[in-house]
Amino acid sequence: MKHLLSLSRLIDNISTVIGKFTMWLILATTLISAGNAIVRKAFDMSSNSLLEIQWYLFAAVFMLGAGYGFLCNSHVRIDFVSARLSDRTRNWVDVFGIVFVLIPFCILLISLSWPFFVNAYNNGEMSQNAGGLIRWPVYLLVPVGFMLLVLQGLSELIKRVAFLRGMINDPIGGESAKSDEQKHLEELERVAAARLAGEK
Repeated sequence: MKHLLSLSRLIDNISTVIGKFTMWLILATTLISAGNAIVRKAFDMSSNSLLEIQWYLFAAVFMLGAGYGFLCNSHVRIDFVSARLSDRTRNWVDVFGIVFVLIPFCILLISLSWPFFVNAYNNGEMSQNAGGLIRWPVYLLVPVGFMLLVLQGLSELIKRVAFLRGMINDPIGGESAKSDEQKHLEELERVAAARLAGEK
């Protein structure tokens, strides 16, 4: 199990590096979008390639950043239900979800999307818009994104099993398991308690 936890840490590090890289893609998308809009309004000029690169970068953010989102526990949870479960039950639910939903779903989408990429790459598929971009890079984002999500799913599975065996602390417990609203409410409660203590 120690070797598996080492593998989990390696995957987490890879997801973190890629996740931080996608944050820069958001900035690039914003700057390209703003620049394209300014040029279009000020000089009545536009570029299909600049429009399409925005879409490509936007797709890259979501596809490549999914694994990092899973690592940071920022994916959608039903907090109303999750908060009422014990730590062990919540981790068992995650184990079930990763093994029977996440991994099979990702493998299915990888197997379905890979032929689209290969076909576009072999044929040199281009955008139908004048001045548009080649298509295979954006097709490649789909299988690569789901491969990264599968890897992070395996890492999370290792951590859940290690917790259930009593080897590590709860990987989805503590501050990371709390929603932003819960953290804000707790901060307000601390401030209110400090004021009451100061008035006494």
